Amino acid sequence: MKGKLDLYRVFNVVSQKNSFSKAAEELFMTQSAVSQSILKLEKELEIQLFYRTSKGVVLTNEGKLLNDYVNSALGIIQAAEDKLLDFKMLKNGELRIGVGDTISRYFLLPYLEDFRFKYPGIKLKILNGTTSEIVTFIKSGAADVGICNLPIHDEHLEITPCMEIHDIFVCGTKYKKITAKPVRLERLMELPLIFLEKKTISRMYVERFIKKKGLQISPVFELGSYDLVMDFAKNNLGISCVVKEFAEEYLSRGLLYEVVLEEEIPSRSIGIVSLKSVPLSRAAEKFVGGINALK
Repeated sequence: MKGKLDLYRVFNVVSQKNSFSKAAEELFMTQSAVSQSILKLEKELEIQLFYRTSKGVVLTNEGKLLNDYVNSALGIIQAAEDKLLDFKMLKNGELRIGVGDTISRYFLLPYLEDFRFKYPGIKLKILNGTTSEIVTFIKSGAADVGICNLPIHDEHLEITPCMEIHDIFVCGTKYKKITAKPVRLERLMELPLIFLEKKTISRMYVERFIKKKGLQISPVFELGSYDLVMDFAKNNLGISCVVKEFAEEYLSRGLLYEVVLEEEIPSRSIGIVSLKSVPLSRAAEKFVGGINALK
């Protein structure tokens, strides 16, 4: 492209004012600098852009043609600058969050509501998946951040714990008598157990703890839904492994009863996950900051 952008800006203002002196006032330049800019542009384009008259300057036919395109181009640039400002001020844009059903329902919803209230112009895209799928979303660039069950061990990810959770066993009224006193793991393994499907972080974490005690689990039900795990226990189909913080409503209403173990399962965390090599967008920074502020 011949001619620099600043020359086209000077040309545009001169064409609007029909005067070098008035354009100079508008641009906070000297009249001589404006005149020299126009001469330079005419030289680079090898064309006369203005007729000089005693009353000012008038566009030539070639100048009028160029001015139409310059107006359009500068308008597009201004629109882009306005869009960038909107992004900076979080008036528009998109935030993509990877999260599973359970964490979304029992943990994330209040933070989404708060973020939506503060930044209504930001479009929220929720990518649903298991922890391993969410990690894939993050690494492929499909999601900006993820909210996952921990632990996750990956040197490419930035992982920030944001909520401590506790894995417990619960039952319905049929098995309520076993809640009278702490239960040994060996005794628990003799009862009909209900777990999430294999390869979920929650299932693997508890299973590793049990295996370290020299025991194996043999669930009578392996379910894909956390709500089903609780409902199966409520309906006396066995003893379910759940997250205590997510089962509070069932426990407080007397729909489920906690089976206290002689040796508690160590606590773990839910965490915010992002890619180390990619800085968070302003929207993602605000979202993560909101979780850290409200937790």
